[in-house]
Amino acid sequence: MLPVDFAGIRVAAERITGIAHRTPVLTSRLLNELTHAEVFIKAEHLQRTGSFKIRGAYNTITSLEPEVRARGVVAFSSGNHAQAVAHSAQLHGIEAMIVMPDDAPAAKISATKAYGAEIVTYNRRREAAREGIATKLAFERGLTLIHPYDDPRVIAGQGTCALELFEQVGRLDILLVCAGGGGLTAGCAVAAHHLSPACQVYAVEPEAGDDIKQSVAAGRIIEIAVPETIADGQMTTSPGQHTFAIISQLVADVLLVSDDEILNAMDWAFRYLNQVLEPSGASAFAALLARRVEVAGRRVGLIFSGGNIDPARFIELFAAR
Repeated sequence: MLPVDFAGIRVAAERITGIAHRTPVLTSRLLNELTHAEVFIKAEHLQRTGSFKIRGAYNTITSLEPEVRARGVVAFSSGNHAQAVAHSAQLHGIEAMIVMPDDAPAAKISATKAYGAEIVTYNRRREAAREGIATKLAFERGLTLIHPYDDPRVIAGQGTCALELFEQVGRLDILLVCAGGGGLTAGCAVAAHHLSPACQVYAVEPEAGDDIKQSVAAGRIIEIAVPETIADGQMTTSPGQHTFAIISQLVADVLLVSDDEILNAMDWAFRYLNQVLEPSGASAFAALLARRVEVAGRRVGLIFSGGNIDPARFIELFAAR
């Protein structure tokens, strides 16, 4: 038995209706010609709070018992989950504390504060694990920990992204999904397995942060050092118990992309699609452009998972190429 089923994704879809946007699907004649495929892009970078994360965060907080929810929530995140939890808490009128690394993008820290959350920073390379800090705060203040990926309710919420995509475009042969802790990949894999069983789902990680690929190859969870990558949303060190269980069963393969390939994908999206992506949000697209999997003649879905990058950082990344 998997920790999340399709019924849970349907329930999550009902909970987030009217809160999460039903994001558009983008297509491009040029991209189709380049790949010799039909490509359908789920534009989650246009989602509320700038990424898919609102889906899982809002579903989880809404599912809490009222008296538990009223005490508030705590989360740990480098940015996108932080914003999603902060905004979801704001919508529920409850307290939110967010544990964030001190090197998180300034735009993500300021956006999280703007949603009314209290920020607690730490040095991700020197201090105790971020989850330990958040767990301690939860115990001391009576808050509920909203995990960024390893919670069935979070995974189910993220799975609504693929549910919508299949409703919007029908059958897919391939689905490319960025993977950090694996919540989006796991949820989308469950939805795809139910709605289009022949669809092959691929997780995409940065080369430097290949904890999921190593874990799948070993048949057990492998923990790596904090990866050095521009994809700050994918600087995880290991998949979760729940996400690993789903990914190891339902995902066809884990693909790796370099930072330069991610930058190329960001550049392509900006030049030819007029879309601004953060590095983590472009990794699935990078795998497509780098031809990590054969897509010719296929119907291909992929997710632009986030667009939270400030102009200065965007310019800095391309100036360094």
